[in-house]
Amino acid sequence: MNTPYANNQSTRNSSVRVFRQQGKAWHWVLGGVVLAGATFWGWKHLDSGAASDAAASAPGGASAASGGDGKRSGPGGPGGNKPQPVSAQAVRNRDIRVTVGAIGTITANNTAVAHVQVSGVLQSLNFKEGQMVQAGQTLAQIDPRPFEAAVMQAEGNLLRDKATLDNAYIDQQRYRNLVAKEAVPKQQLDTQDALVKQLEGTVRADQGALNTAKLQVTYAKVIAPISGRVGLKQVDLGNVVQPGDANGIVSIAQTRPIALVFSVPSSNLERINARLQAHQALPVEAWDRDGKHKLATGVIASTDNAIDLSTDTIKLKAVFANEDDALFPNQSVSVKLQLDKMTDTLAIPSAALTRGAQGFYVYAVNADGTVSPKVVTPGPVDGDWTAVEGPLKAGDKVVTDGLDRLRDGSKVDVIAAENTKDRQGERKSDRGDHSDHGDRKSDHPDKSPDAHQQASR
Repeated sequence: MNTPYANNQSTRNSSVRVFRQQGKAWHWVLGGVVLAGATFWGWKHLDSGAASDAAASAPGGASAASGGDGKRSGPGGPGGNKPQPVSAQAVRNRDIRVTVGAIGTITANNTAVAHVQVSGVLQSLNFKEGQMVQAGQTLAQIDPRPFEAAVMQAEGNLLRDKATLDNAYIDQQRYRNLVAKEAVPKQQLDTQDALVKQLEGTVRADQGALNTAKLQVTYAKVIAPISGRVGLKQVDLGNVVQPGDANGIVSIAQTRPIALVFSVPSSNLERINARLQAHQALPVEAWDRDGKHKLATGVIASTDNAIDLSTDTIKLKAVFANEDDALFPNQSVSVKLQLDKMTDTLAIPSAALTRGAQGFYVYAVNADGTVSPKVVTPGPVDGDWTAVEGPLKAGDKVVTDGLDRLRDGSKVDVIAAENTKDRQGERKSDRGDHSDHGDRKSDHPDKSPDAHQQASR
């Protein structure tokens, strides 16, 4: 039976259940807020502690980072207390060569193909592929027997016709005596004179045939037309060779001396012609393609007769003795052509030259151990040295290594270049040849990787 009292009691019980469920939800929300706050506080505390440790472990501690008075300054700035290690070299007065660089190709001074001049069976090859041969040296031998037989035949014909001619001479003298005595008609003497001349022509033709036959015998030997290096053989033993063979027996390239052909801008032509007309040698250096090793030194021999309009360059030909065979035909080399020489000019190491907004400049080391930038005008470059004009004099020291850490007035500690390389090598070996930023090991082994990640962040 449903009474009003029962209905009120049921409503009151359901309200209590709802209240209890809401109370449990508030407990979960409150717990989540507390947990999030604790996590945030712990993270902030860990971040600040790692940053403090990293700052403490840095060279010079907090004072190095702030400059001692809380003001931040760069490592080489005026506020830094520690001088920056750099390498420096003295400015010199020296000779500087004015050179022009190019890329050239080595070519044989002369090239010839040894061809046979008669047809026959190849009996022997008297050379090794790649060897040096001299002009006149026998390279190959063709079967000479057919040509020797032709010589014998020509000699027989010559002997026969000479005998006939000798008999005609005797008859001619006899007819002359008889004509003088009017014993025979003069017409018979004239006929004998004509016969003698005919036989003289026959003997001369026989002599020419003999000479031709002997020449064919000499042609059975293939002779080197020039001195040089032979290539790969183009025919094998036992083959029948002919004068019309396109490849011949072997090719020969004259490499002592050897030539170099390269192009330079036509703007240099006036200076080149002036030196050549004055019979002054123009030195040329041939380097490997990387420009690290000098292969040979030669001189300019001639120039082309016209400028290439498509590139505005002029071709030059240089000659090298090449006694050590350092140069090879069709080899590509780097070329340095010396046009002039500046004597006793002010020069600095090329590594000291820097370019900025104000132009080219160097850092000069002052007497008080600081550096000052000096604006200079660079000139020709000769190897590791560059000719300059500017507020420098011989004996001044300029920084060659460590330029990126310097400013005007930075304090420096000049060390030898060898010591700098040794220290860099030690640092690389200590790092195991790893990068400073990516793979450097931690200075604090007691800290976790996460802590170091927070410190670097």
